[in-house]
Amino acid sequence: MRVINALGKKLDENGLLHLVSVPNGLEDGEDRNQIGNLTEKLCLISCALADISLGLAFDVAAELGIPTAGLWPASMFQLMFFLRIPKLIEDGLIDDNGTPLMKHKMFQLSPMTPVVHPMNFAWLNFGNSPSTQKFMFDFLRLINNKAVETADWVLYNSSSELEPQACNLVPKVLPIGPLSATNRVGNLSGNFWSKDPTCLQWLNQQSPGSVIYVAFGSSTVFDEIQFQELALGLELTKKPFLRVVREDIIKGKHQFYPQGFKERVSNQGKIVCWAPQVAVLGHSSIACFISHCGWNSTIEGVSNGVPFLCWPYFFDQFLNESYIYDIWKVGLKLERDERGTIRKEEIRTKVEQVVGDENFKTRAVELKQMVTKSVGEGGNSDKTFKNFVDWLKSYIK
Repeated sequence: MRVINALGKKLDENGLLHLVSVPNGLEDGEDRNQIGNLTEKLCLISCALADISLGLAFDVAAELGIPTAGLWPASMFQLMFFLRIPKLIEDGLIDDNGTPLMKHKMFQLSPMTPVVHPMNFAWLNFGNSPSTQKFMFDFLRLINNKAVETADWVLYNSSSELEPQACNLVPKVLPIGPLSATNRVGNLSGNFWSKDPTCLQWLNQQSPGSVIYVAFGSSTVFDEIQFQELALGLELTKKPFLRVVREDIIKGKHQFYPQGFKERVSNQGKIVCWAPQVAVLGHSSIACFISHCGWNSTIEGVSNGVPFLCWPYFFDQFLNESYIYDIWKVGLKLERDERGTIRKEEIRTKVEQVVGDENFKTRAVELKQMVTKSVGEGGNSDKTFKNFVDWLKSYIK
């Protein structure tokens, strides 16, 4: 840090050299000029904890003989799928470039795991460039396999109750979640955009189980037609809705609502740039969650007992949709037309179905109770996490 501060603005932010600081192990007030003490503290690193995709961290730790634990941010089934890529090639399901050889046959690794269409394999959902898809295929195959092989443990935000098959088929994994179902992580403050707290006040004015919550994460982008179809679909439901609309949610344009839309729904819905999602999903007024099915959003919805309408776009979101629809049965899929657009009539129909069928809510609440028990005192995830902490402590000098 002293070097970075000394250089100040002399470093070119767009240059080839980037400096970062690492903790030196000294407490506040300790003398950094005592080289012997500083060296001793630097050698006391007990464990390296890194995202699985940061393979270099595991290589360095292995060379230094430091124990390692990896963090996997998606479902365990997605990691299991990547680890099975060599077997998929061997069985003739994909070629060496990751191209599906049976493009219309639905794929399932084992019972009680998600059903996947081959054209929704994760590496095929990073744009239309074959070179990009090939790069992502090689990256996901090599980095994840090597990191899992090198790490002592792999932590992930799920539970053995949510993903029993995946937990049993991947070695060295430790389910410690869902983290959103426990207060273990405290009040996290990190957000890409400023949260609009007025949406909670608005929810307080709505009837229990009446509001459609609509949010698509931090990177989903709509074209103008789809943006308008969603707006009109929400209007057609005649139900109160809370919709998150990021400033960059439309390709190359500012938000373009149907003519007169905002005036017509002024008493029906509320639109915000960003919402405190965990608090929203835990609010009694929420009836269902129209979601892109990113793993964090999926876990947060499950932890709060909210039924889903699934609107996946890329990467692992199609697998998560299958968990929601096929395995857990706590939601429905939104179907696209021949042009790939989800029409307003489809939105209205599916909202009516998921809100009108109490079975979805019943199963969602049962799933919530299951994961809450798992992270609670003595639950499976709770015991797994505590065992991991004990393992960490065994390396502290």
